[in-house]
Amino acid sequence: MRILAAILVLAALAAPAGARSNLSAADQADLDRVSTYLNSIRSLKGGFVQISPEGDVAQGHVFLVKPGRIRFEYDPPAPMLIVSDGRTVAVQNKTMKTVDRYPISQTPLDILLSDDIDLKRNRDIVGVEHQKDALVVKAHSSNFGVTADIALMFADPNLELRQWTVIDNQGMSTTVALRDTQTGVDVPASEFILPRPSLFH
Repeated sequence: MRILAAILVLAALAAPAGARSNLSAADQADLDRVSTYLNSIRSLKGGFVQISPEGDVAQGHVFLVKPGRIRFEYDPPAPMLIVSDGRTVAVQNKTMKTVDRYPISQTPLDILLSDDIDLKRNRDIVGVEHQKDALVVKAHSSNFGVTADIALMFADPNLELRQWTVIDNQGMSTTVALRDTQTGVDVPASEFILPRPSLFH
């Protein structure tokens, strides 16, 4: 479950809704913009680069179709594959020859692939920061057994999710950067077929 949380710890988006008073009107307007952008994404494909706390770099391709389907396919030599078919999330380790499965409702994916994200009413959001050509949404999450500080970076003013960085409760950071992403694309259903443990026998 650890790698699933590290890659998909946008679980901060899962916080219960409630009125927010600690954010300025400008911050809340920015969160409305980001929510509208995230909800507008129906399908996506592109590449990603992951930097681990130890500085190791892995890369691969990501495919997403709402509702519920996503695929993180790592390039060799990384042995990992993460696939959701909308109901179940499978995490395959080709080196260990294992496939672990989780109900999607018990993972951050259930929210990442939601049709109704409302960051303005999200209790885990702790701030909004403007950088040069970027908007950063900061959150503190204690969901799905993961406690972490999260920074989501979007290109601005034309919003586009560029990367997220997670700092866990031990101070270890993992960054996932997206590249060459395309939205509104056709993604074959075959990308979301779950790997089966029986393939190893």
